[in-house]
Amino acid sequence: MMFQANLHCLCMNIAIDLPAKHNISSQKRWHLAFATIFCSRAFKTKTTSTKALHGAAYNPRKARVSIDRIAIDVVQGHALFSGIDQSSLAKLVKDKSVEKLSNFGGVQGVAASLKSDTTKGTNGDPEDVAHRHEAFGTNTYRKPPTKSFFIFVWESFKDPTIIILLLCAALSLGFGIKEHGPKEGWYNGGSIFVAVFLVIAVSSISNFRQNRQFDKLFKVSKNIPVEAVRKGRRQQISIFEIVVGDVIFLKIGDQIPADGILIEGQSLQVDESSMTGESDHVEINLSQNPFLISGTKVTDGYGMMLVTSVGMNTTWGEMMSTISGDSNEQTPLQERLNKLTSSIGKVGLLVAFLVLVVLLIRYFTGTTKDENGNKEFNGSKTSSDDVINAVVGIVAAAVTIVVVAIPEGLPLAVTLTLAYSMKRMMADQAMVRKLSACETMGSATTICTDKTGTLTLNKMTVTKFFLGKEHVKAESHTSISSKILELFHQGVGLNTTGSVFKSSDPCSSFEFSGSPTEKAILSWAVMELNMDMDQVKRNCNILHVEAFNSEKKKSGVLIKNISDGTIHAHWKGAAEMISKMCSHYYDLEGNVRHLKESDKEECDRIIEGMAASILRCIAFAHKQVSEAESGNEQKHGNTPDNSFVLLGFVGLKDPCRPGIKKAMEDCQNASVNIKMVTGDNVFTAKAIAAECGILHPNQEVDDGAVIEGEEFHNLTDELQMERVEKIRVMARSSPFDKLLMVQCLRRKGHVVAVTGDGTNDAPALKEADIGLSMGIQGTEVAKESSDIVILDDNFSSIVTVLKWGRCVYNNIQKFIQFQLTVNVVALVINFVVAVSAGEVPLTAVQLLWVNLIMDTLGALALATEKPTEELMKKKPVGRTEPLITNVMWRNLMAQALYQIVVLLTLQFKGESIFGVNKMVNDTLIFNTFVLCQVFNEFNARSLEKKNVFEGIYKNKLFVAIIGITLVLQVVMVEFLKKFANTERLNWSQWGICIGFAAASWPIGWVVKYITVPERPIFNYLRLNYLKALFK
Repeated sequence: MMFQANLHCLCMNIAIDLPAKHNISSQKRWHLAFATIFCSRAFKTKTTSTKALHGAAYNPRKARVSIDRIAIDVVQGHALFSGIDQSSLAKLVKDKSVEKLSNFGGVQGVAASLKSDTTKGTNGDPEDVAHRHEAFGTNTYRKPPTKSFFIFVWESFKDPTIIILLLCAALSLGFGIKEHGPKEGWYNGGSIFVAVFLVIAVSSISNFRQNRQFDKLFKVSKNIPVEAVRKGRRQQISIFEIVVGDVIFLKIGDQIPADGILIEGQSLQVDESSMTGESDHVEINLSQNPFLISGTKVTDGYGMMLVTSVGMNTTWGEMMSTISGDSNEQTPLQERLNKLTSSIGKVGLLVAFLVLVVLLIRYFTGTTKDENGNKEFNGSKTSSDDVINAVVGIVAAAVTIVVVAIPEGLPLAVTLTLAYSMKRMMADQAMVRKLSACETMGSATTICTDKTGTLTLNKMTVTKFFLGKEHVKAESHTSISSKILELFHQGVGLNTTGSVFKSSDPCSSFEFSGSPTEKAILSWAVMELNMDMDQVKRNCNILHVEAFNSEKKKSGVLIKNISDGTIHAHWKGAAEMISKMCSHYYDLEGNVRHLKESDKEECDRIIEGMAASILRCIAFAHKQVSEAESGNEQKHGNTPDNSFVLLGFVGLKDPCRPGIKKAMEDCQNASVNIKMVTGDNVFTAKAIAAECGILHPNQEVDDGAVIEGEEFHNLTDELQMERVEKIRVMARSSPFDKLLMVQCLRRKGHVVAVTGDGTNDAPALKEADIGLSMGIQGTEVAKESSDIVILDDNFSSIVTVLKWGRCVYNNIQKFIQFQLTVNVVALVINFVVAVSAGEVPLTAVQLLWVNLIMDTLGALALATEKPTEELMKKKPVGRTEPLITNVMWRNLMAQALYQIVVLLTLQFKGESIFGVNKMVNDTLIFNTFVLCQVFNEFNARSLEKKNVFEGIYKNKLFVAIIGITLVLQVVMVEFLKKFANTERLNWSQWGICIGFAAASWPIGWVVKYITVPERPIFNYLRLNYLKALFK
């Protein structure tokens, strides 16, 4: 007991005597930790010395000293944030404890501890951000390691045909060394090894690069812009730049970017299903649940939050760290090509088996002869080594035929062309989120597009102003009564999700933030009506807010005037909806007048006149309410009645995008129908559609081209299906009307692309074949529901996506035609020669070389062709159209037939025609075969165009690959005699080979004059199996 007392005294003395340069709580914690550890060591030393003193007989259990186990939880704080640490912040939000929050002093107390301000945010300078990163971490997630290059190599090694070839190469190498010695015997087996490793290396490098490309696109897709306040200024930053202490603005459709606490908000509801699995929306408020969880979505209302945890310190961060961008997604085209590859592989396997059987029979019956004309097999006289060596060679040849026959380059070509097109589309302002969208877009027959920001610039300005029903010119604003101005200031400044910022510098100008509509109205109120937004906010308290959404098309606010205690309700929104709520209106002097029937007609004419001038018409209404009414309105969602007073209208000009008419013409030439779906009234919608070229100027509403969403919704199912194709413009539509239109079009057999930017557009984006969300105005919910994000919100970018979609499909068809030509030729000549002559004309190494240039290099050359204007003059490719069209069969069979005739002639008559020995003749066959494929690559550049050289200089990769292939072929023939089993050729022999190969160009040119029917050839023959095979 005395020892314990002394020890306690020692600890206290140490804790007191520790030097303290700064009197801060974080250092005190370290002082205490040091003291505790020092005392623990002292205690351990004491017990050790006691044991040494008593010797082996010492038993600590019998000792009077009691050993206390001390667990120390020391949280490392930061000098600048002394009152709070990361673990307590993370636990605060995770536990959703209002009591713990109040212990911190509420959100204001937390903000103060984080050296932040709930209105001005953080400092935001680099030093401040660095300190916050050091103390609380960054808003990034640990990612699982991506596939290394060696994993792709290992996956290539697992191919069964590669394994068999390696086994054959090993056996051939062993028997060759045994028979001819190490110096000469390694050539045959070693050559196969080198060729196989070369094929594996090239395919692995290609797959590795494409995987890295997809990883980059995955990172870009996660870089979400958010609005934050720093130094009192509202600005847009990347989600990865958020730090603890930041004040973030939230609105409908946003993803909550980090864990945090609500500062203020109105009607804020959050979808937490991604974290909890519960589908019900959670209400976020200051009194009961102010906690916001990273990764959840805002479904209604708006607000501001204080960030308390970022990155790996959030639950979302922990979950995201287990998710990789590596996707095994199979696109529909890839699935079809895998079936085609499998089917062709079976044919190749059958041919290889027949070749194997024929060669084995011929060998063991003594039909095959060696170079000297002697029988290779003489029964018991032939050594077992020779027999095994011969059988291994035959098996290797048969397996190599399978390698060449299986068009494994088809999946590679799809991957290459998808990766290439995704990269180029990114440069053309389109980010692909789902691979299948690249190819599906090529089949699109209808595009349902929004108006605002897609067909127009989304740069709005107020150009007309009506007070009541009187037009007010810009210079006449001073004549408006102060009472009306005050009401406008309230209706604009408090019923908004935007903000106004002006620095203390007298030379600085106002900065407006929010949606384009909000910015335009705020700018007009500040610059024309002299609104002081800060003063308006100081004069009034907001009691309740009804946030704007695309279904209601209006927003409202209930406020209390601090000076006189009166309560006012303000609404703004679509002019015809707001005007229906009004029974009175204000005149220029501020008098309230009854809204007669004639006045209502005058208001309708004002709205229609603005719409005809392509102006978006927004109306403002006001009503003073009693305490009882205000309580009832808060309780029942602030539902408006028809007793409001009309304040006035503003007309917002949003010009059409330059080049929009050209884009519409391109779509019409490509047989793609454009339907404009907008929330604007029918007059504005019709005027914009006519200006853009969707409607003809003389087209009337009566012919069914223009319809309102509600009218379409109320039609019977039969009438909807009958009229949906005629519709060009749907005005005053809700997201559910858009969804209904998409469903009707798909039932009619259309491939539908849909644009959307709002949260409520998510169902239509998911329902469509291709969902196109907007990168600037689009909410995170819309982006996550889409397949492609249009980064600049421009319709012209959608046309570019359409072009690339068709290009992907066209490039795949080019490669299929090229590869199947090689497959057919290789299979036919190997089978015919094997049956008739008992040998294969091309060695295993030569066939592997052909496989390399055909699969990998050929895929690179043909899969990276850029889209041409001709693609936009064809009809969309149907869902059920076969991959191999009649045009492709025509080109393929013509080239294959020519090559077969030439190669078989060389095989059987080449020695006598050209007066060469067998080795030179075999080299001529190999060289001609390879060069025919090189020249045929030019033919494959265009399926129907006769001039295959047009635009070739634009595809530098194609030219480079052709050049590399030719150089490598010269090296194979002239310098790698033993490796490739070739003989050197003279100039005239090279000329013969080139002449035979070059003849494929005029043949391809002539063949394209032959017209073919559109109906697939197998439909005529009624060969269901083949029809399914090549579909």
